[in-house]
Order: sequence, then structure tokens, then C-alpha cells
Amino acid sequence: MKLVNLFKPMTPKTLKVKDKELVWGSKTYIMGILNLTPDSFSADGIYNSSPKAIDAAILKAEQMLNDGADIIDVGGESTRPGAQLISVEQEISRVTEVIEAISKRFDILISIDTYKSKVAAVALQAGAAIINDVWALQADPKMAKVAAEYKVPIILMHNCSKLSQVQICPKLGGSYSAEIVNDIVSDIMRDLQLRIDQARSEGIEQENIIIDPGFGFGKNVAQNLETLARFSELVALGYPLLSGPSRKSFIGQTLNLPVTERLEGTLAAITLSIERGADIVRVHDVKEASRVASFVDSVMRLKL
Repeated sequence: MKLVNLFKPMTPKTLKVKDKELVWGSKTYIMGILNLTPDSFSADGIYNSSPKAIDAAILKAEQMLNDGADIIDVGGESTRPGAQLISVEQEISRVTEVIEAISKRFDILISIDTYKSKVAAVALQAGAAIINDVWALQADPKMAKVAAEYKVPIILMHNCSKLSQVQICPKLGGSYSAEIVNDIVSDIMRDLQLRIDQARSEGIEQENIIIDPGFGFGKNVAQNLETLARFSELVALGYPLLSGPSRKSFIGQTLNLPVTERLEGTLAAITLSIERGADIVRVHDVKEASRVASFVDSVMRLKL
């Protein structure tokens, strides 16, 4: 019996980032999450700029590298529902030394998780090579200029978050009630296409665009589950896809589990994402996710 390959029908394309090559279609790339915040929803943040904290961040980055990470995503401001916003200066102070240290010590790509153009520029100068913008150029009108000038890949994420929609459950944490829409996936695709068009019009090269449907960001449980179920439809946009369901509240609410017990749900979600065409998975648990991705790749990329 012939196995049907559900991956997008495309000739692998190579994205050169610094001295690395990301060959889309050849494997699933693992992006490890390094939170430099005191209020991360996943309770794994490393906060303050003391030498001990920086050393802890370096050790965590080394562990993720050893566990199979291809990219380390460094963030200095929490994006959980209802999180406290911080200034540009605070965010820069949290991420700069860590990015410099990681880039000097390890041969791994670093992305900066920020929606602020000044933070992105400083991070790129410090050694980051990718911008991960959770507001897809909408929060800071200068972000596209930074990405275009530095000629770096940028991840454009769908985000319909509104503070008024945040709801907090003592056990399960923050989530969104979100607006009812007729077709969440069509809305995501329409909005991402607008952001893609904006990026191209402002000088960002086509090969430097990566898209992310934004699990959790302004979407309720049902909308997140539908987005995951229909993830393969996003392939039609024609750009590399990132999936970031790791430990998200929709997993916790579906399984009635706190953030510390969402590993199995996360691994199931990334398995479905890869099977439906994800090129990158953004995860907290790098070792486990790397093993899952390697196995799924072995099955999905068989030459039968």
C-alpha cells in the first residue's frame, strides 16, 4: 500500500541565514524558547541581568542546542494574556547580553521575539539573525524597515488579541474568550496575506518571510483546535510555516491540565502540525519535541 505524502508539493527551497541553510521541505526545524522574563506563562523565565542569570540563560541555551534545537528564540517581554508591558529600554537590557553571549559561544541561529523595531535592531547587532514579530508589523511601523535593511528573515504571526477578551482561570492560567467568527482559518489566511503584501511592499524579500497562524493569540479554545485541524490549508499561502502550540492554554483547557502538565498535549499538537505542513515548531521542551519531529519526519518524508 502506497503511503500518501501529505507534505506540501514543493521543491525544497534554501534560506541562507548567516552561515546556516534552512532547506524547507527537508526536515522540521526546532525552535527552542528562551524566556528572559519574570512573568512567562510557562513559569520558565530567567530574569535580571546579573552574571548568574546570564550564566543560567547560557546553560539553558546550551542544553537546548544539545537536545536538538536549530534556532533559539530569545524574548524579553511576556506575551501571555494580560501580561505587563515593558519599555523598549527594559526589553533591550534583558536580551542584549544574553544574545551576545550565546552567539559567541554556540553555533546556532538566534531569533529575537519582539514587536519593537529598536529591540529588533539592537538584537540583530548583538548576534540575532531572525525577527519573530507576534504583531506582524502592526505594532511598530518601523519594524519592516529594520527587517529589510538587515536582510533577515521575519516571522509574521496572526494576532487578534484584545485585553478585554482575557479571562483567567486559577488552575489553567490566562486565555482568550475571543470574538465569534464564521471561519477562523479564512480570517487567518486573509490577514496573513495582507501582512505578507505589506512586508513585500516595504522591501522585505519574499524568501525572508515565514508565517505563523498564532495559536492562542486572541483565539478561543475552539478556534485554536480548528486552526490545528485545518493547518494544512495554510500551505496555500506559499510560505514556510511555523507552529507554536507549546504549553498553550487551549491544550490545558482541552485536557483540563495546568501549564506544568501539558507536554503530551504539546507533542500531539506539534505532531499534527508537522503532518499538516509545519516547517518549524516553536517549543519549550526541546528534547522531546526534537525526537517527535525526527520520527514524524522519518515517516512523512519516505520516498515510496
